[in-house]
Amino acid sequence: MSLTFRVACNQKGPVTMTHIVEITDLRKSYKGGFQALKGVTLGIEQGEILALLGPNGAGKTTLISTICGITMPTSGSVTVAGHDILTDYRAARSMIGLVPQEINLEPFERVVNTVRFSRGLFGKPSDDAALEKVLRQLSLWDKKDSQIRELSGGMKRRVLIAKALAHDPRVLFLDEPSAGVDVELRKDMWEIVRKLKDDGVTIILTTHYIEEAEAIADRVGIIADGELLLVEEKTKLMARMGQKELEVQLTERLSEVPANLRSGALTLSRDGCALIYTYDTTSRRISPSAAMLARSLVMPVRSALVSYV
Repeated sequence: MSLTFRVACNQKGPVTMTHIVEITDLRKSYKGGFQALKGVTLGIEQGEILALLGPNGAGKTTLISTICGITMPTSGSVTVAGHDILTDYRAARSMIGLVPQEINLEPFERVVNTVRFSRGLFGKPSDDAALEKVLRQLSLWDKKDSQIRELSGGMKRRVLIAKALAHDPRVLFLDEPSAGVDVELRKDMWEIVRKLKDDGVTIILTTHYIEEAEAIADRVGIIADGELLLVEEKTKLMARMGQKELEVQLTERLSEVPANLRSGALTLSRDGCALIYTYDTTSRRISPSAAMLARSLVMPVRSALVSYV
């Protein structure tokens, strides 16, 4: 007898709503033929948190870099709040804040000047009140006169977020925000992201951690080998992924499920050589048919052990 687990996966549905970011058939190819993005189509709703999950090299950073204007697309289109990233790039980029994965800060500069400089890069006038609001929002106000080199790793990541928010963007991209940080700091970052959403910021983050997406995302997208495999609401995806099948291979073919095991959750395979039990991993209850099946499997083993002894 052998046991086999199978998990079903949902496919990506079409984009039907108006979005703050619209990505249509986006492709990126490099010399030599490598395709980093293979026809990505995605709509991002205003005010949501979208988590992009995928392994290293899946295309997450390439996608973000293309939207932000760092990488030129081979084909396809992207608009941010109606502004095309190529033909109306200044307006599009003014809507975007980017927090890179690497900490790339001037170590001897003060925190407040670092954030002020980023605001000026987007042509925004000096506004100490706006800077104070951002720094207080990220619990950096008491560190405003500190040099970057004096800050902890967690505080430096907060400064990166402050720089990205300095010009009042409507969309914030976080590239692996909790990569290489401890669990406590990761949860701290999650709380910051939630507060930013409450302030009306649309957030797109890339991550390797399914628990991160589960903790803070409204929707989850899965990307692999340059293709967007699916995008779904977190609650629906978790429920769908929570459905599993336990397959029990039989030594003899059956024509129907035994009477004492009949239940909506227990079915017979087409060839009659396996019983398949569908169950919810989030539920703590075990159906009567599952309990009966377990007993029917355990009793022969127990009897064999007694006979052997």
